[in-house]
Formats: sequence, structure tokens, C-alpha cells
Amino acid sequence: MGAGAAGSPRRDRHGLRQAASSENTTDAYAKDWRHFTSWCRREGFDPLPPSSQVIGLYIGACAAGDPKRGLPSLSVATIERRLSGLAWNFTQRGLPMDRSDRHIATVLAGIRRKHAKPPRQKEAVLGDDLLAMIATLGHDLRGLRDRAILLLGFAGGLRRSEIIGLDVVRDDHSDGAGWIEIFPDKGVLVTLRGKTGWREVEVGRGSSDLSCPVVALESWIRFGRIARGPLFRRIFRDNKTVDVERLSDKHVARLVKQTALAAGVRADLPEGERALLFSGHSLRAGLASSAEIEERCVQKQLGHASAEMTRKYQRRRDRFRTNLTKASGL
Repeated sequence: MGAGAAGSPRRDRHGLRQAASSENTTDAYAKDWRHFTSWCRREGFDPLPPSSQVIGLYIGACAAGDPKRGLPSLSVATIERRLSGLAWNFTQRGLPMDRSDRHIATVLAGIRRKHAKPPRQKEAVLGDDLLAMIATLGHDLRGLRDRAILLLGFAGGLRRSEIIGLDVVRDDHSDGAGWIEIFPDKGVLVTLRGKTGWREVEVGRGSSDLSCPVVALESWIRFGRIARGPLFRRIFRDNKTVDVERLSDKHVARLVKQTALAAGVRADLPEGERALLFSGHSLRAGLASSAEIEERCVQKQLGHASAEMTRKYQRRRDRFRTNLTKASGL
């Protein structure tokens, strides 16, 4: 039976994921409705039928917060999500909401101007930083796994979802994002399913076993006894038993943060600031910032459609390395 046939494991898993996603969205929209109706009761407004003026006042109140009641101001993204939740709830009641009405659109535009913040870039983990980070890991089963995650994620310039979504071998019925193929004398070929289709990422061997993602992967696969299915998995508390379930991508973010702090990366900053600097994205930005090769090679590794996007990842690049002023004869 083909992968797309009715009742196949792949379709069943896809249906379960869709159902879970739909249920989560519905729950979020229900919370948005409760938040709005509670505010209406406190302020003496009727939540129905939808009033653009009332909704405009509501999102303005969300942006301002309520210090007396200990309620913080909400971010622009949260307010926009709340509007989507209200629109859905009104539609379910046969009462559509007009987000383009000036009473809503004008207030929302003002909130965006006043409260929107530029995106905070995560700190790039450079090569020396990564070596210090993996040195903080033990040599038990959990240490082997986490060392392989860090080295592969960095050398491949992978997103945390891509790291966790990998299978140890190709499986057309898997719910993963791709798989690996190890070429012992050369490196690892990572095949990934992205937004625009499949792409391949070549990860070469390191200059020593200590820093080699291939050695780290081989060690994890051998001692973890992983023959097929998810590459990176949970480990039970006995630190000897590997689960069959795939790790959450949140593990990558926690792992990068914990090891970066333990290794003293950016120790020049206060502890509170350092804790905010690192995430799973630090690995991807680290490769882009560390690799002293042609920019187009970095662009290909990261899977970027444009060089401009790649440059956004190069946190510490020399922006004036190419001097067009001198090149033009001045």
C-alpha cells in the first residue's frame, strides 16, 4: 500500500497532528473570548453584537495594561492574536467583525508604532565557544547525545526543528523532517524537507575527533543502539535506556542556553542578560559568523534564498570587508 493510501501510518499521524493543532487553536480562541468578555463586563460594555468602537477600546486597554490589577501590557503579536480569536468567535456566532474598520485599524496602527520592538537577535555561538560548551558535557549516554546535537546543529547550520526532526535512516512513512547518511571517510549527508522542498546539507569531518560531528553521531548511534526511527530521543532517568519517542525541539534551546552559560560564553555580561542571549538559533548564526569561506557557500548551507538573509545571520562579520569606494577608484 502506498504512502498516501487510506489508513496508512503516515496519513494517520498527519491526521492526528492536524487534529491536535486545530484543538490547540480552538482552545486559544476560547481563552481570547473569555478575556474579551471579562473586560466588557468590567467596563460595562456588551460583547455582542461586535462593536468596532468597543473592540478598539479593548485592544487599547490590552496595550496599556492595568498596573492597579497587576496586568502587564500585551505585546503587539499577542494583541493581533487576540483580534484573530475575536474574529473567529464572532464568525461562529454569525456576526462577522470588520478588522479594517477605522476604529480598530487606527488603534492597532498606533499600537504598532508605539509598542512594536525590533527583533532581538540571539548571540552567535562561535567555534571556540562550541568547543568550550561540549567540554561541559559528560561522557555518559546523555552527554553523547547532546554533544552530537550541538556539533551537528552547528556544522550543518540547522534549525532546532530540523535537528530534532531527523531520522537515522530514510523512512518514507516517518513524520520526521529528513534523515542522515554517514560516509565514514568524508562526512554526513543530511537530507531535509523545507518550506520550498527538499535540500541536502553536507557536513564534513572535523579536524579532530573531539570536534568532529561525524564521530559524535557515530558514538551516539552506537551506544544509543539506534537502528531506525528518530535520531535524537529522550533518555530515561537511569541514563541507560533510550526512548523510542523523538525529542522536543525545546531541548535544543535549553541545551544551548545551559552549556553556553556553563562554559562562560559572554561572561563579560551580567548573568541575567546572558540567559537571554542564547537559543537554538545561536548554532545556526554561529556557523554563518564563523565560517571563513565564500558567502555563497554559507548561503547554500543555511538554505537561504538570498545573500541578504545570510548576512543577517553573520553577527560579527566585517561589514566593510568589500570596499566599493576604493574599488571604484576613489
